[in-house]
Order: sequence, then structure tokens, then C-alpha cells
Amino acid sequence: MTQTKSVARPVEPGIPRHVWRIAVVVVAGAFMSTLDTSVVNVGLARMSTGLGASLGTAQWVSSGYLLALAAAMPPVGWLSRRFSARSIWLASLAAFTLASALCAVAGSLGELIGLRVLQGVAGGVLVPAGQIMLARAAGPSRMGRVMSTVGIAVVLAPVIGPVVGGLLIELSWRWLFLINVPFGLAGLLAGRRILPADGERPSAGRLDVAGLVLAAGGLAVLTYGITEASRRGSVAPAPVALALAGGASALVLFVLRSRATEAPLVQLGVWRNPAFTSSAIVAFFGGAALFGGLVLVPLYLEVLRGQGTVATGLVLIGQGAGAAITMPLSGRLTDRFGGGVVSVAGLLLSALATLPLLTVTAHTGLPAIVAITTARGMGVGLAIMPAVAAAYSAIDRAQIPDATPQLNAVQRIGGSIGTAVLVVAVQRGIGRPAHAFQNSFGLLLATTVLALIPAVGLSVVLRRTRRLTHGSTGGG
Repeated sequence: MTQTKSVARPVEPGIPRHVWRIAVVVVAGAFMSTLDTSVVNVGLARMSTGLGASLGTAQWVSSGYLLALAAAMPPVGWLSRRFSARSIWLASLAAFTLASALCAVAGSLGELIGLRVLQGVAGGVLVPAGQIMLARAAGPSRMGRVMSTVGIAVVLAPVIGPVVGGLLIELSWRWLFLINVPFGLAGLLAGRRILPADGERPSAGRLDVAGLVLAAGGLAVLTYGITEASRRGSVAPAPVALALAGGASALVLFVLRSRATEAPLVQLGVWRNPAFTSSAIVAFFGGAALFGGLVLVPLYLEVLRGQGTVATGLVLIGQGAGAAITMPLSGRLTDRFGGGVVSVAGLLLSALATLPLLTVTAHTGLPAIVAITTARGMGVGLAIMPAVAAAYSAIDRAQIPDATPQLNAVQRIGGSIGTAVLVVAVQRGIGRPAHAFQNSFGLLLATTVLALIPAVGLSVVLRRTRRLTHGSTGGG
């Protein structure tokens, strides 16, 4: 059985400059990929009109990207061993940039959807490949401070995406894609100069094709089912139920195959590590609480209060700014005290800040809503990335390529499920909108409280490990 490796270490004097340079490049790539999930949604109506297609068909410009993003994650660990994390990061950024340029000149909606799938595949590889390099460069004692920089991109990109999209759409929907090209080219130049080679790598072995089909297909189909449940407001329609059942079944088969084969696509042994497992569960529920809130609060403002884009954007920016403020602090606290106790503190703050939302009405003052959501964002900023940093610190360096895509998939599924559950709850009670939103905010609070259970478990595991480590080194 894998033993928990992580211990709380004294904070080192500082982080070397080359590690920060790697972090800046990796975060820029993650920001581009994550921003694209929200910025394009603003232009779907313009795309359908400009390319002569229905809005329902244009929805696949967004859905195709999300499905490809999920499907591309499972093979990243194998690819990083076969070609190096640096090589696949550069290749995926080049593909993302090229696909963006081609999307900008697409002549039909079918062509645009196909190019968006290519863009999604590139984006799905880009983020975990960057995290592999960053985790290796940081080392366990710096993991909290360095990984918190990635969290800023994860939180801010969905918040500012609609604002950026709203500005670009005034020029043309093609600018929603064209804007990626200069940033992608700059990222390629910086990446070639700054990103480190992997050095000696373990053999990748043969690609488990059957495992890849099950994992990639399962994640894509499950993501489709969750997205459709959110869009339709129900899990009852046959396409939704079949997608949910089929995706979940494929992932179960993937796990069974991975346990039985000698050369699985990803090693699942990291889940035997109690610190990694607790961290991943916190990331799952934390993702649900974060992205669920990013969807539920705008719905409340637009449906119940009739607020426009400016007011909605102000509240969302407050929530994102709150998280961005506390994330650097969370990194320093994680490296000093461990990710478990910091996650517990962040989740408690987030839960306390969610409580007032259970009593909001159509007449609650907008400044109060901004203050509540900003405080909630601060709590989420303290909660999620410390758990992710603890997961990386708990495993061996050789396990990072296998752990990274699994952590990313867990957090993404958590965010998708959290969003779908809350949207379904609102739509089912839309006849009494005030009551529906209060119930949905109650579900958001319950999700945050659920994340506290594994966070407390993580802090206990890390404390026990620290005691054992001190005892074994002669401290008594």
C-alpha cells in the first residue's frame, strides 16, 4: 500500500526565479484554454446568423469544445513519458493557436465545429501538461505557493470571459478566435526559451488503446450528459439518461481494465494514498462549489432581479477578485502548515459567506450581494488549490504524470455536476423563482459543507504523517 509522503515543511527562503518563469508561461497557457470555454458562448447567436444555421446547431461550437477538452485529458501522462511534457505542451499550444486562426476564417458552421473540437483536444492536453512541468519544478516544499498561481487562472478566466467576449463581439464573432493567435505565438516563443526539458524519463510502454477509448469516451459522454441535463433542466429525457449511464459505465470499465492490465493508460495506485484521495475529493466538491456559484449567482441576478450584463459582471468580478486575493496567501499558508488545515479554513469561510444567500430576495441590495459573493470567493480561493498542492506533495515525483490528468478530470467533473444540479434545481422551481433560488443556494451550501468532510480527513492524515515522520527521525 502506498504510504502518504507529504509532511509540513518549513517554508524555504524563496522560490527560484526560473520556477516563477515556468509558472508564468504555464498559467498563460491554462488561462487561454480556460478562457475559451466562456468567451465564445457570447457569440453563438452571431455565429448562427453569420453562417446561416440554427442556434441549436451553433450550440455545438461550445459543446464540441467541452467534450473534446474532457476526452483529451486521459492520455496526457502517457504522452508526457513518450515525448516529454515540454514537447506536448508546445505542440498542444501550437495546435490550439492554429485551430484558433482557422476558426476565425471558417466558412461554415460544420467546419467551425470541427475546428473547435481540434481546439478542445489541444486545450485538454495543454493544461495538465503544464501542471506536470510546474509540479516537478516546484518540489513539495514550494507546491502551495506555485500551484496557487494556476488557481488564479482557473478562477478568473470564467469570470472575465463573458466581459471579454462582449467587447470582442462588437467587432465580429471571428475576433473571439483571432484574439488567441498573438497570445499563442508569444506563448510558443516564451515556452521554447523557458520551459525545462524533462531529463531522464521512465519508459512509456505501449499505449493502452482500449483503456484510452474507455477513458476518453467515458469522460466525453458523461460530460455531454451532464451538460444536457443542465440545458434541459432534467435528467429524465432518454438522451440525457443514456449519456449519464453510458459515460459512467465506460469509466467503471476503464477502472476495472486498469487494475487488470500490466500496462494501463494511467496508474491508479495514487488512489491508495489517503492524502491524495482526500485531496481529490476536496477538489471534486470544491469545483462543484466554485463553478456552481459562478452559474447560480448570475442566474439569480438576471432571472429574479432582471439585472443587466454590467451588474452581473460586477458581482462576478467581485467573486473572482476575492479568490485571486486569497490564493497567494493560501499558497504561503499551505507550504507552512499543510494543505488540509488551509482547505478547512477556506471552506468554513465559504460556507459562512453562503449562508446569507439563503435569505436573498428580489429586493436585496446589490452592494450586499457583491460583498457576500466576494467573501465567498475569498473562501473558495483558500480552499481548492491547497488541496491540489497537498495531492502533489503526497506522491512521488514519478507519479506526477499519472496523477495530473486524474486530478484535472475529477475537478472538471465536479464543476460540471455542481453546475448541472443547481441549474436543474432552479428550472424545476421556476414557477416560484424566489423559493427556487433559496433552495438552490441551500444546495450550494450543502456542497461546500460536504467538501469539509474530506478536508478535515486530509488535515488529520497529514498531521498523523508528520508525527510519524518526526518519531522516525529520532524526535520521539
